[in-house]
Amino acid sequence: MGFFKKIKEGLKKTRDAVVGQIDSMLKSFTKIDDELFEELEELLVMGDVGVPTAEKICKELRERVKKEGIKDPSEITSLLKEIIADMLRGGEELDLATSPSIILVIGVNGVGKTTTIGKLANALSKEGKKVILAAADTFRAAAIEQLEIWADRSKCEIIKQKEGSDPAAVIYDAISAAKARQADVIICDTAGRLHNKKHLMDELSKINRVIDRELPDASKEKLLVLDATTGQNAVNQAEQFREATGITGIVLTKLDGTAKGGVVLAIKDGLGIPVKYIGVGEQIDDLQPFNPDAFADALFSVKE
Repeated sequence: MGFFKKIKEGLKKTRDAVVGQIDSMLKSFTKIDDELFEELEELLVMGDVGVPTAEKICKELRERVKKEGIKDPSEITSLLKEIIADMLRGGEELDLATSPSIILVIGVNGVGKTTTIGKLANALSKEGKKVILAAADTFRAAAIEQLEIWADRSKCEIIKQKEGSDPAAVIYDAISAAKARQADVIICDTAGRLHNKKHLMDELSKINRVIDRELPDASKEKLLVLDATTGQNAVNQAEQFREATGITGIVLTKLDGTAKGGVVLAIKDGLGIPVKYIGVGEQIDDLQPFNPDAFADALFSVKE
């Protein structure tokens, strides 16, 4: 119950703004017609679901309503919940099959990247995994210091060099340390400066070459951290980073602070990138593994 309650509370703003309006709209209709679907699509777009995904949801809903012979608008909510959960399903679990496995964490400044790494390290440590952190965002001294605080909190070892060092060299050191200490997971903080995409791509290519050479058979995840409060801008970032680096999953932070939770759907359906974790608060355990069914349940539990 604690897990569900956290997600439910974290999605309160989205639920009130988006699902609350959908609920009110459905109650104002006595029959299911084109006007109902048009209004629903509009409300989904306003909730940052994105136009193509909103159209897809409504098309699927029309087909299900017709197939199941549904006449009462109040029955649409449960169908909508099922469609959304189905759309979000697939690829949400981290692949950490090997020891060591490696997780590259990417994201622009201000999205909560370093905090996310700390919370993820804490969660994996609690599962009994031995975690090593690599401070490879070497362009900001603050990033290295922040990661040290999180390493201390989550009782993980940190591998670092001085500010301005070669990020790939830090990751090489972290891999060597992980092999020597038989660590289970290496989590790498990397710089994410999208304004200079070529430099970012070159840097990530170099990091990837080091990983492929030193850990050719390891499970690898490339997680992009996005700030949910930025809505469609987060989708644009995901698209650019996907082109540059081949993202395997998304961590969506600050969901508790926004009415733009529909962005989860825009990312998964529109870009085909699974959401692996969501941040629903400030506490160390407020980073939750993404569960499509729990997300859809929490989103549609209008009655408090």
